[in-house]
Amino acid sequence: MNLIFDLARGMLSRRRRQTLVSVMGVALGVAFFIAIASLMRGFQTYFIEQVIDVQPHIIVKDETRRPLPQAVEIAHPYGAVALSGVKPTERVRGIRASAEKMEILEAIPGVFSSPILTGQALLRYGSRDVSVSITGIEPARYRRVSNLEKDLFQGRMEDLRSTANGLIIGIGLAQKLGVVLGDSIIAVSPKGVSLQMKIVGIFRTGLTTLDNQAGYTLLKVNQILQDRPNVVNQILLRLDDVTGAEPLARQIEARFGDRSESWEEQNRNVLTVFVIQNAIMYSVTGAILLVAAFGIYNIISTVVFEKTRDIAILKSLGFTEGDIQWLFLLQGMIAGLLGAVLGCVLGQIMIEGLAQIRFQTETPAGNDRFLLAHDWRIFAVASFFAILAASVAAVVPARRAARLDPVQTIRGAA
Repeated sequence: MNLIFDLARGMLSRRRRQTLVSVMGVALGVAFFIAIASLMRGFQTYFIEQVIDVQPHIIVKDETRRPLPQAVEIAHPYGAVALSGVKPTERVRGIRASAEKMEILEAIPGVFSSPILTGQALLRYGSRDVSVSITGIEPARYRRVSNLEKDLFQGRMEDLRSTANGLIIGIGLAQKLGVVLGDSIIAVSPKGVSLQMKIVGIFRTGLTTLDNQAGYTLLKVNQILQDRPNVVNQILLRLDDVTGAEPLARQIEARFGDRSESWEEQNRNVLTVFVIQNAIMYSVTGAILLVAAFGIYNIISTVVFEKTRDIAILKSLGFTEGDIQWLFLLQGMIAGLLGAVLGCVLGQIMIEGLAQIRFQTETPAGNDRFLLAHDWRIFAVASFFAILAASVAAVVPARRAARLDPVQTIRGAA
């Protein structure tokens, strides 16, 4: 085994320039993969963490995925009846028996729930009017399904109860209105109800949509503002195990009939974009490694052609076809391994370089730098595929070398 390794190393070292070019090709492929994967994984991880951290894991809504059946369909479920142009049955919006449903849901281990009422309103302060989404909450329950309390940097959630018509808004909305903590504003709902409300808290989540367009008040206050007494239009759920959100949402919808959306369903378009990005990343990196592998193929094929007589001599000395094949496969693996090691070093240098780049504006994470993932698995995957590509590139010339007939080769050389 040591003899075969020494022979493989010697054959590569005699063609240093070609070997160096091939190793650098593999190294560049590995380095670019590590840098791009770290950049994309960093952003994707941040986005998913923000979604899981900020948004509820499941939202139960006061709607159905399909229109409610008509009376004639209920009366004659198996009848030969065809309906067209019929207005779907309407019902009063709002989740029915919300308290009973939350009691059933919270009986499931690791599930926490909170009722809310969402609605639009126009906030007026001086000459400034801003349209926002107002969410009515029960603070004691809402803090179990949301990180609003953690995102508050001014005021407290408890002040919603201690202050009449208290309102918590995002930092972007506060800047649009030009208000500070303690200011009073006017809220007007689409129903024409008007309330004077007091700013008791300001939050910052890092998500522009929430920071610029969201406000929170007590559930009872929002029911008055929206003119929907005792109505709840959503139940928010938070799970200890976020991976169980999708199947639980399907179970809830099947049992209660209310549309239930998991965090995966709510962000399916973005998650699909991530899949496409990963596919593009792997394709580009694969193309680079393919070119590098072709270089390794050329090197080993040239060595096989030039060392035909030496191969014949080795076979006459007792080397088997397996030994000869392993000799040239080992050359490909050595080139791939050297490229992988060098690529990991270059990849780490590229990551450190990207980490030093600063932006004039802050990223969504609240900083002015790239979001980079430092994950050893990225290095491991890149190295594995580099060595695999180099080894596969050496298979064809290695098999060709193993099949050489030593007698005919020596006779031809003579």
